[in-house]
Amino acid sequence: MTDVSVIPGPLRPEPLGDDRYAITNTGSADQRDVVFGGQFLAQAIVTATLRHPGKTVRSIQAVFARPGRIDAATELSVESIHDGRTFASDTVTAWQGDRLCARFLVLLDVDEPDVVRHGLPMPSVTAPDDTPLTDQGLLVYPGSELRIVDGVDLWSVDAPTGPAETFLWAKAPALPDEPGPDHGVHQAVLAWATDGFLIATALRPHAGIGQDDAHRGLSTGVVGHTIVFHEPFRADEWLLLAHESPYAGRGRTFGSADVFTEDGRFVASYVQTNMIRYFADPALADGTQYRTVM
Repeated sequence: MTDVSVIPGPLRPEPLGDDRYAITNTGSADQRDVVFGGQFLAQAIVTATLRHPGKTVRSIQAVFARPGRIDAATELSVESIHDGRTFASDTVTAWQGDRLCARFLVLLDVDEPDVVRHGLPMPSVTAPDDTPLTDQGLLVYPGSELRIVDGVDLWSVDAPTGPAETFLWAKAPALPDEPGPDHGVHQAVLAWATDGFLIATALRPHAGIGQDDAHRGLSTGVVGHTIVFHEPFRADEWLLLAHESPYAGRGRTFGSADVFTEDGRFVASYVQTNMIRYFADPALADGTQYRTVM
């Protein structure tokens, strides 16, 4: 197992024995006392990768069952499903005491030669240097730079409407090198950024509603999330996350996104199912009900 000291603190699992690992929660409990789902995704990727030297994560599928509290001690437990020559798979579960918060199915593999090859072209958008910096960056890995194409405001309820699509550039601070598939940090940092923008993307076409209304006028939450990694990349170089939401209705939204490097390589994709509904009791729409939305 790789020396975990090389892994940045927000991602680092600390072994507790018996396939259990302590993890650190980020964020401010005073502002929003719920663990961000992207953090859990990232830590599950690192934990699974450390257990399978020589393999990298191909996909992770998540169900977010209950919100976790930032100040609560949090552990990941891991159950190995299979560890073969080419593929491995684990079930990773996030716990706070006896409270199950989320569960992840992680598939790992080794690279093999091409039989066929094709990929999506990168959308035609402004380059990172020509895209405005935004302060809407709380939903990416800590310290990352975030730029949203056309300066789209995803938060304000007074923002202009637009198509159900969002293009953003993200770049993390300097991260450890990965000379081999040893710790999954770059995949984890991208995973952190995949969780937070598809609800806002679904809200863009609708006037008088925005991400800032979440947990106030609206009860929202990610319930299912899947990421598939196609090609190697560095998360401390610019990545374009191209989001779209083709469906919203019946108290749910669905969205998908593709990820490209600055030079146009197609490196990952993800899909997400979300809950979006009004509070049954309007008195609860006061911005405090983060942990009861499910």
